[in-house]
Amino acid sequence: MTKHFLSLLDFTPDDLSRCLDLASSLGADRRAGRKGPHGSALAGRHVGLLFEKPSLRTRVTFTIGIGELGGSIVDIPSDVMHADREPLHDVSRNLERWIDAVVIRTYAQARLSIFIDSAPTLRVVNALSDEEHPCQALADMLTLRERWGTIAGRTIAYVGDGNNVATSLSHAGLMLGAHMRVATPKGYALPPEVTSAAERIAVGGAELKQFIDPKEAVKGADAVYTDVWTSMGQEVEYAERGKIFSRYQVNDALMARAKPDAIFMHCLPAHRGQEVTDEVIESAASVVFDQAENRLHAQKAMLVTLFS
Repeated sequence: MTKHFLSLLDFTPDDLSRCLDLASSLGADRRAGRKGPHGSALAGRHVGLLFEKPSLRTRVTFTIGIGELGGSIVDIPSDVMHADREPLHDVSRNLERWIDAVVIRTYAQARLSIFIDSAPTLRVVNALSDEEHPCQALADMLTLRERWGTIAGRTIAYVGDGNNVATSLSHAGLMLGAHMRVATPKGYALPPEVTSAAERIAVGGAELKQFIDPKEAVKGADAVYTDVWTSMGQEVEYAERGKIFSRYQVNDALMARAKPDAIFMHCLPAHRGQEVTDEVIESAASVVFDQAENRLHAQKAMLVTLFS
């Protein structure tokens, strides 16, 4: 079992399934007002939060989750990541002497690898990087399991930018046996390393297919997922991306091409009126706030897994 969580690929399919089983149990305990058997899983442990990027769901859910597992939180200022202040390998070697794990929300994923290489006893969690968002994908899969019971054989269509969310969603879906369809404009497809890994990580004949036409990708899908068209750090491209992605908006007409009982998903924050309409995000098909709640349960399960 890995002691880091930089990517869904740090888990095997069995690891992922066990983590989701635990997340379901933790969620049920919390909703019932029970502390559960893992209330002291992080007792005596110190976990640092080091966020270079803004955060609502990630910061709040990790803060609550670490506390509910009996751990203590160390809020680390983001400026320690600035290269002109101190080399990252020195930052990580210092933290290793004081804390047990660090949850990092950053830009290039290579920055996370520096922590792992420089501080071998420090557990490192990717709370979002430019390349991947594995904590979100855990919550997404937990949400789908709550709705469907099993994910294997289902079809998940992602529409929009082939970004970090699309990457981790594809990893998780394929590892659980779901067929993944990803529709993006030309030049915005999934990174080649994601497509090359698809056959290796897919379970039960699951496939990854890429599309240009969002209507074709969504046709007959069990779930439709989208994300913002302009991610953090891409703000200078905002106007250009708005034009390029305009036909990828998830609206009532696009949802009508999916199955009648299809689910709508979004990792949030949403730019309503751009990648998704108010009508869709507020519809009975939408599970976006279930996904947000499940960040807490999924991340708690992941932390228990890393420390077990």
